Amino acid sequence: MAKTLEERILYEDNHLIAVNKLAGEIVQGDKTGDVPLSDNVKKYLKEKYNKTGEVYLGVIHRIDRPVSGVVIFAKTSKAAGRMSDAIKRRDFHKTYLAVTCNKPPCDSGTIISYLVKNQKLNRSFVVAENTEGALRAELSYRRIADSDNYHLLEVELITGRHHQIRVQLASVGAVIKGDLKYGAPRSNSDASISLHAYKAGFVHPIKNIPLTIIAPTPEDDPLWKLLSSKLS
Repeated sequence: MAKTLEERILYEDNHLIAVNKLAGEIVQGDKTGDVPLSDNVKKYLKEKYNKTGEVYLGVIHRIDRPVSGVVIFAKTSKAAGRMSDAIKRRDFHKTYLAVTCNKPPCDSGTIISYLVKNQKLNRSFVVAENTEGALRAELSYRRIADSDNYHLLEVELITGRHHQIRVQLASVGAVIKGDLKYGAPRSNSDASISLHAYKAGFVHPIKNIPLTIIAPTPEDDPLWKLLSSKLS
């Protein structure tokens, strides 16, 4: 049974609120018209604190709809501005867990690529460095666990590009489980992909103290449960 929003809150103070997003939720409204996580968080805050009028909520960052994991929102415009600045300075560190269909070529490494987004297809492609519109993308990874058929990678995102982890891992043969768009042989039963935003680390925008927020992996997926049990 899916947890309620309140049960999925990872951190909350007067300035920030962090939620463990379910795969399939959208962070912010889009053309589908589906109710986004941001609206549900506003509703939660309005009810919890008996607020009248509109509730402020700043969307700091997003993760793809089929991806689960930590999403952080700002409860004040001051916190939102400072968090946005931290992201621009790359002082906002994101760690993901990915279950892949094949092992990457090495147990650990860094992948540097140049990516172009195709808006019409909603896909990114690895291209030559001098390609018009190409953006440099960098991540590091390490393989931390295996099952009979799948492999768990810890991924440190160094740049933040469209579908970056998905396309870069696929480019070295380590396609994410369930990710049909980038070459997985079959979909996951719930239309998710096996990519989870596991950890966010940053300096609190108001309190000025280091903060690390960790989102537990999906509890209802036995493969996630098996592989994530091997996390140190």
